[in-house]
Amino acid sequence: MALELRFPSSELSLFSRRCFAPINHRQNVRLPFTCPRKTTPESPMSWGSGHRLVVTAKKSPIDGVPAELNKIASQKLDSAPARRRVRSAFMELQQQLDHCLFKMAPAGIRTEEWYECNSRGLNIFCKRWFPESDVGIKGAVCFCHGYGDTCTFFFDGIARHIAASGYAVYAMDYPGFGLSEGLHGYIPSFDELVDDVIEQYKKFKGRPELNGLPHFILGQSMGGAVTLKIHLKEPKLWDGVVLVAPMCKIADDVKPPEPVLKLLKLMSHVVPKAKLLPNVDLGELAIRETNKRKLAVYNVTSYGDRMRVKTAMELLKATDDIEKQVEKVSSPLLVLHGAADKVTDPKISRFLYEKASSKDKTLKLYEEGFHCILEGEPDERIFTVLNDIISWLDSRCSST
Repeated sequence: MALELRFPSSELSLFSRRCFAPINHRQNVRLPFTCPRKTTPESPMSWGSGHRLVVTAKKSPIDGVPAELNKIASQKLDSAPARRRVRSAFMELQQQLDHCLFKMAPAGIRTEEWYECNSRGLNIFCKRWFPESDVGIKGAVCFCHGYGDTCTFFFDGIARHIAASGYAVYAMDYPGFGLSEGLHGYIPSFDELVDDVIEQYKKFKGRPELNGLPHFILGQSMGGAVTLKIHLKEPKLWDGVVLVAPMCKIADDVKPPEPVLKLLKLMSHVVPKAKLLPNVDLGELAIRETNKRKLAVYNVTSYGDRMRVKTAMELLKATDDIEKQVEKVSSPLLVLHGAADKVTDPKISRFLYEKASSKDKTLKLYEEGFHCILEGEPDERIFTVLNDIISWLDSRCSST
């Protein structure tokens, strides 16, 4: 059951360098979420080369996985080549997981993976999903993933379902996440990350196969903050914005007090890459179904270690900036949120919905839904949410 709020337009009238390398193969708002693998703590702090303070932890073996694969998965993933090796080793196993997004993935979807060097000289991992060749393309959807995540795990199944409905789906891993170049889990500048995404998605939008088609952007969790920042920087870039459990405001009752913020700000300049913030396993809060929660450990390139100090400060700054500008959100807007989400607060989605100046806006709240409404709910709910997104896209394509 979903609660839908919607205002029709009439009711709201008052109110470098480049290279291309194809690949052949609750009520509180917490800092953004990824399901971390279980870890065994080592010594609390250790000084690395260059006096960088880093806290590390040993990864626990994945149950039922051969020792050889566990050995690969246990390696340090700070560098992109290491993350690419572990992803390559687990690809076949991931595709066989007992999850509806994989088991019921539509056949005939055409995919392509490649790397592109952006204007900052970073190799960015990109992927696209196209419907079968005899299916006409209605529009393009670009995806912004959540904190610590990648576009190559659960989203691969999500993208296949959207593509099967006649959409070209594009995604990238942010610098420092998934298969893209950069220190794992490190965001030195949120605005710079947003600019990286804008640069890449403008390239996607300019592809000849998308000429004249409507373009939409879809953001999940922290990717919702990325999406909103993109829209605020370039409000005419998209024909519609879709947000799933977005991180767009940190609730006052969980925001660090001012003295702590000042200390964090200081530390973010002195030891920006330090992994000091407490690492809380939010799996039970984010994924409602136990059997699906157990599959999160197979997302082997995700960042599940302690949050780096500079990253935390950048996320706080980003949400503060979005909160101050939320009335400027003007694009056609669909916001979807689990009503029982204790990772990002559904009340914040309602706040966004009410404050946004969009004349075409819809809010859907899913009863008893947790944070991961596209991955961690019962199968029927997952497909309900997917169908709600596709129906919304279809209706906007017919009106553009």
